[in-house]
Amino acid sequence: MPQLLELQRAMRASMVERSDGAIAAMLAEHTGPERLSIYRNTFVVGVSKALGLTYPVVRRLVGNDFFDGAAGLFIADHPPRAAWLDNYGAEFPEFLRSFQPAATLAYLPDVARLEWVVSRALHAADRESLDLKRLEALTPDEQARVCFVPHPSVALQRTDYPADAIWRGVLNGDDAALATIDVDSGPAWLLIERRASGVEVSRLDEAAWRFVAALCAGTPLELAFAEIREAQTYVLLAEQLTAGRFVDFKLAPSGETNRNAALTEQSPGDGPAVIMTQQRG
Repeated sequence: MPQLLELQRAMRASMVERSDGAIAAMLAEHTGPERLSIYRNTFVVGVSKALGLTYPVVRRLVGNDFFDGAAGLFIADHPPRAAWLDNYGAEFPEFLRSFQPAATLAYLPDVARLEWVVSRALHAADRESLDLKRLEALTPDEQARVCFVPHPSVALQRTDYPADAIWRGVLNGDDAALATIDVDSGPAWLLIERRASGVEVSRLDEAAWRFVAALCAGTPLELAFAEIREAQTYVLLAEQLTAGRFVDFKLAPSGETNRNAALTEQSPGDGPAVIMTQQRG
C-alpha cells in the first residue's frame, strides 16, 4: 500500500509532468492509465481558466486559442503551489517575454505585468487609512524620520509601453481609443490602487512617481524630500495623505537622516509639519 505522500507525488507527476509511470502501478486492478487523462484535462482547463481571470486583457489581445496554448505550456513549467488560484500566475508576464510566438507583441509582457499588479490590488487586504492626527502630534525631528507604510493595494509600476492605455481600451471595448495609441510613445509611470469604486490606474510624471515610490518604499520623509528636489513635493505629499494611501508609519532611528537645506528652502515652516497642517485645513 503506497504512502499518501507517494500517491500525491505520483498524481502530481501525472497531472503536471504527464508522467504516468509511478501512478500506473498504484491504480486499481483493470484500471488503465489512459483514464488519468480525464483528470489531467480537468486540471489544465481549471488552472487555465484561473489564469484567464487574472489576465483577461492578455486573453482578449491574443485570442482564446493562443492564450490557452500559451497557458498550457506555462502551467507545465509553473504548476500551482497553493490551492488559492487567485494568487497564481506571477511568472506569466516574464514567460510571455520569452515566448517566441508572442514576440511581435512587444507590449504584451508590460500589459500582463500591469494586470498582475491590478489583480494583487483587487485581492489585497483592507486596512484603515492613517489617522493624520498621529503625524501632527510628532515633533519636527520625528516628522523628518517618518517612514510611511503604504496601503496593501498600492503599487507603482514603470512600463516601457503605454500598458495602461491598452489595458483600459481593451477592458472598455473602445476600439477608437485603441486605434489612437502609439505603442512607441515611451515609458509610462503608473500608480495602482484599490479605491471604493474599484482598482484604479493613474499616470504620474517621472519625478512625482519617484517621490511617491520613495515614500512607499519606506524612505524617511526628510531623505525623500532631499532626493527629489521638486518644488511640488509638499503638494505631492499632501495628495498621498488625503488619498489615504498610507496606513501606518514608523520612525527611522535618529542619525539616519541629515538636515538638508533644500528642505527649509521649500517652506518657511518646519517642513513636513507645514503641509500636514495645511492639507487638513
